[in-house]
Amino acid sequence: MSMNFLTKKAAAAALLLAFNISASEFEYSGKIGIEERYFFAGGQYEEQFEHWQTSFSVEPEFTWNWNDGVDSLVFTPFYRFDAQDEQRTHGDIRELFYIHVGDDWEFRAGIRKEFWGVTEFQHLVDVINQTDGVEGFDGEDKLGQQMLNLSLVRDWGIIDLYLLPGFRERTFPGEEGRLRGPLVVDKNNVSYESSAEDKHIDFAARWSHVLGDFDIGSYWFHGTNRDPLLTPAQNGQTLVLRQYYNQMDQLGIDVQATIDDWLWKFESIYRSTKAEDFGAVQAGFEYTYVGVFDSFTDLGLLMEYGWDSRGEAGASAGANVQNDLFLGSRIAFNDMQDSEVLMGFSTDLDHNAFSILVEASRRFGDSFKANLDFRMLQSSEYTDQLYSLKDDDHLQVSLDWYF
Repeated sequence: MSMNFLTKKAAAAALLLAFNISASEFEYSGKIGIEERYFFAGGQYEEQFEHWQTSFSVEPEFTWNWNDGVDSLVFTPFYRFDAQDEQRTHGDIRELFYIHVGDDWEFRAGIRKEFWGVTEFQHLVDVINQTDGVEGFDGEDKLGQQMLNLSLVRDWGIIDLYLLPGFRERTFPGEEGRLRGPLVVDKNNVSYESSAEDKHIDFAARWSHVLGDFDIGSYWFHGTNRDPLLTPAQNGQTLVLRQYYNQMDQLGIDVQATIDDWLWKFESIYRSTKAEDFGAVQAGFEYTYVGVFDSFTDLGLLMEYGWDSRGEAGASAGANVQNDLFLGSRIAFNDMQDSEVLMGFSTDLDHNAFSILVEASRRFGDSFKANLDFRMLQSSEYTDQLYSLKDDDHLQVSLDWYF
């Protein structure tokens, strides 16, 4: 076959692709935000900034659809500039993937975010994406993950198969940053159990189904642990934390039952590594009073309990929850502005430690949304994780413009 023929064939394919894209439907949306944090106390550690932290973020989303929506391409970049912590100034491709929809299957390829979980205060089963640790304290923000995903729809449930080539290291606050411990995590001092390091290919398989009032999911994951083991190391004359990522097999299950005004929630995992095997559970409920006092407002009451079989050893290994009780309330005003408030209180039943959170949001007009977040983190025992954050109580206010 001549090179000239190949060139002509490639040119014809390019023209066909250009025609398909020009005939496609293009949509764009996104948000631009400004965020202000105020820490009530000065920095607990040397080099930390004192009180104010200002940042700006942009997160557009571009979508192309063609073949009557059978084929789609989604691109969601993200960038944040932070005036105080250079590690928090960062960009990421949250999503950049192609999707094809068949009669009873879907195929997705690229960079995506995949969320699993039903509980409110901790998502044990959420394992695919790496945590973007500089974005927020609660671990809700995730980095994009490279993947191939085949989803098969059957009468007895949905089977999702994942091939995950490549690994993302967790992000951490820098030397000037707040919401960190006494030692800074060195982003350049990283090691892996696998000889393939961050190029290890991970696998996951998940089954999910709706059975009456129950939404059920279960999975198996094999690959690089998203939770790094942090150990002290020397960086010149400075003591820092070194990241180590081991290999793991993890089984997970999540169940949510909707029964009248009750939401019953359960998540559990079993993780096996060369160093240890352990199990963990997060379970609870949410009861909603619909139209309290004959109004349009709904009031939800939440309670969850978190347990880790490692106990105190789990806390020292980085587990955020090992014997903790969570209480909360959710208020949905059901107004034109989508006003909502979530309040929560958590306490460690083994230590004199607790945290309080308040999250509120409200739309203004068609394009603006204001968010308020308050965090109080208190502990009197220096062995507890929250002790290293005891001076990081803060109020965060943000305003997002949606387009």
